[in-house]
Amino acid sequence: MSQDWRNHPIVAIDTETSGQYPMQDDLCELAAVKSINGQVVDTYQVLVKPKETMSDFVIGIHGITNEMVAEAAPIEDVLADFMTFIGEGVIVGHHSPFDLGFLVYDLERLGMRLPDQPAFCSSLLARKAIVGPPNHKLQTLVKYLSLDGGQAHRALDDAHACLQLFFECVRRKGSNTFAEIFKVQGQPLWWQDFSLKGKALVNQTWQKVILAIETKKNLEIIYQGGSNKGKKRVVQPLSIVCSPTGDFMVALDPQEPGPSKRFYLKKLSEAEILP
Repeated sequence: MSQDWRNHPIVAIDTETSGQYPMQDDLCELAAVKSINGQVVDTYQVLVKPKETMSDFVIGIHGITNEMVAEAAPIEDVLADFMTFIGEGVIVGHHSPFDLGFLVYDLERLGMRLPDQPAFCSSLLARKAIVGPPNHKLQTLVKYLSLDGGQAHRALDDAHACLQLFFECVRRKGSNTFAEIFKVQGQPLWWQDFSLKGKALVNQTWQKVILAIETKKNLEIIYQGGSNKGKKRVVQPLSIVCSPTGDFMVALDPQEPGPSKRFYLKKLSEAEILP
C-alpha cells in the first residue's frame, strides 16, 4: 500500500453484459487498457457469446447485437486470456463492483484463481475528486472534463475513458501511493469481496440461496425488512449481487407481481428450498 502507483501496472477494465445480474445474465464484451507510469502500453478487447439471446432493451444500451456475437467464443474460451492480460495489474473500473461481480462469478464457476490485488473504482474516486458535474456517470464526466470518450457503452472506449478519469482524479487529489488513493476512494475493493463460493463456505443461508438459483427452485424465506417483516413468504431467486453497501438477493415475489426486488442477505433470517 505504500508503493507509488506509477511503479505498478494499472489496468482499466470495462465489461458489457446481457443484463444486470451475474447469476442470471452473461458477459458479452471484455476490454482492458494497461498503463505503466501513466502511459498506455497495451489494450485488449473481445466479444463474448452469451448463453441466451439478448433483448432489444439491452442491445439499445451497448449496441452489441445478437448477430455481432453469433460467432464469438463463449466466456469459457476467453476468460483465461483476459486474466492473463490483467496479470499482476491493479484494475480500475467505473462502478467496478459491477464488473467484478460478473468476472468473479465466472472465474469461480470455471475453477480459476481470483487475483490477490486490490481494485479501484473511478466512480467512487470521482465523487471525492471531481466537484461540479450534475452526476458522476462516466459519460457525464467525459463531457465535463473534455476527455476522449469514444463510443459510449462499448467496452474498449469506456476503458480508455475510465483510465483518463483515474489519472485526473489522482492528479486533483495529489495522491501518489496506493494507500493515499484508497483513502480517497474510501476503502480498497478486493476480488475476494465478490466471491460467492467464499461466503457460502461460512454461511448456510448463502448456500441455500445459491443452490436455489442454480437449480431454478423457489425459496421460502423470512425477511427482517419491508412490509412483510418477519413473515414467511415464497420468492423466486434470480441472482446474488455482492456490493460494498450490502450483499443482496434479487428475486421475484409471486404475491406482489412486478419488477424484481432486493432482499439484503443480512436481513434474511431463514431460507428453505422448495421442491
